[in-house]
Amino acid sequence: MTLSVCLIVKNEEEVLPRCLNCVKTFADEIIVVDTGSTDGTTAVAKQYTDKVHLFEWCYDFSAARNFSLSKAGSDFIMWLDADDVISAENCKKIREVMKNPGFDMAFLQYAAASDGGEPALVYYRERIFRRSKNYRFAGAVHEAVPPSGKIEYLDITVLHDKIKAGDPLRNLGIYQRRISGGALLDERDKFYYGRELLFNRMYRESIAVLENFLSGGGWIENKIEACLNLAEAYFAMGDAKKAEEALLKTFSYAAPRSAACCMLGNKFLAEGDCKSAIYWYEAALTADNAVKNGGFFNPDYCGFIPLIQLCVAYDRLGDFETANRYNEKAGNLKPRNSSYLANKRYFSEKLNIKV
Repeated sequence: MTLSVCLIVKNEEEVLPRCLNCVKTFADEIIVVDTGSTDGTTAVAKQYTDKVHLFEWCYDFSAARNFSLSKAGSDFIMWLDADDVISAENCKKIREVMKNPGFDMAFLQYAAASDGGEPALVYYRERIFRRSKNYRFAGAVHEAVPPSGKIEYLDITVLHDKIKAGDPLRNLGIYQRRISGGALLDERDKFYYGRELLFNRMYRESIAVLENFLSGGGWIENKIEACLNLAEAYFAMGDAKKAEEALLKTFSYAAPRSAACCMLGNKFLAEGDCKSAIYWYEAALTADNAVKNGGFFNPDYCGFIPLIQLCVAYDRLGDFETANRYNEKAGNLKPRNSSYLANKRYFSEKLNIKV
């Protein structure tokens, strides 16, 4: 089966070669849609494909994505961003999968916000879909293809590896432009709009939007994440009680997730209740995070974070031996982490350990 890879780009001349050098190893067709670059992006794209198209930006990512899909001619379509990177091993997996794909839509792991080479956020995204099914993106911001047909989750990872920070107001501006134009936000838009407000430290506004979202419908995974975001906003506002209520509300949607457990642990640790903090950090280590449900997932919340925080909690209780053991477990995951190394020096003196 043939595969078209579609990208929408703007001012990506620095990262586009890195992406397309991966893509050319498995794509039968590469389609690049430029939404208004002022640098050499289009010239770079033309080194890899003659299917480079211009699209007049209309403040709607789905419109641009769907335009790119309309130019595809292969049996299957895959979408990427210019700052996505696929390892040689994962490129090989894609080639193997496309020899005999048994799905209509395939979800691949999306690893984002790398921390020293380790992904700090991992979740599944719809990435490859059968062209004859006429799938289309929805949502002006944080666009996605509604899942349908025969779906498979594949052991393939796409790494979203930015080399420069984006405009923090871009997505917020699109939402506010739509609202000022009279558009009514659906439940998914409310969720993401509340998050954009949070990311821009507009905490009161974020709380109002997220509370409104939680009072209505919407996807359960978004509900859980909204509770975590709401707790973050309340913590920033200095209201620990409301933050705790938001975190406990996640349990009404699904079994406890590691992120909520860690945030509850942090709350109790800040209040000096080390034993309660220990309970929640230990719960974070064993929580079922239902990664394939499609929600956001930070691996650190079920590994490094609770381990390093257990070290802190036991140290405050005066149990230095246990604290040191947890610090070493954290170090096994991130041996170059500054907190682990500082703790290691501390315990070497405290317990007279030779380093």
